[in-house]
Amino acid sequence: LSLMELFNIPLPKELQHDTSGEVCFRPLNIDDVDKNFIAILSQLTNAPNISKSSFVEVFQKMRASGCYFIVVGEHLPSKQIVACATLLIEYKFIRGCGTAGHVEDVVVDKSMRGRNLGIKLIEALKFLAQNLGCYKLILDCSKDNASFYERCGLKVKELQMVIYFPQNERTSKL
Repeated sequence: LSLMELFNIPLPKELQHDTSGEVCFRPLNIDDVDKNFIAILSQLTNAPNISKSSFVEVFQKMRASGCYFIVVGEHLPSKQIVACATLLIEYKFIRGCGTAGHVEDVVVDKSMRGRNLGIKLIEALKFLAQNLGCYKLILDCSKDNASFYERCGLKVKELQMVIYFPQNERTSKL
């Protein structure tokens, strides 16, 4: 695999590193499959191991769509992914055919929490959403996480609803 980023919008300098300089924030790279990316996601939700070819297939679909912006935090000393968050762009007919940004899959490695990495991730997604022309940025979260997102400048609004389709749950067979 070679250097292939999911997107090519540069983050501003102040969003490229944590205060220690040990964590670099950047777009997801196709090589991150070998840098603990799926293991980090498994700290958030069901994320079974997948093959490298499955990762590459989904990465390429995301890249081709132009709607996925995954920012990762790479711990430079270990060369491992220790944080990530996704911005998904939704095209709308309302708001003059505007776009809305959706925040998904925000997670920081348990060993790295308390270092403001999550705040940096949200700031990076806010930057991207604003620069991609989104009229709003929304996310769903648990009540336990609401105060974190409020500290990041988001507000509680309305109610989340969900229905799951267990028969469509994917395993690592992709």
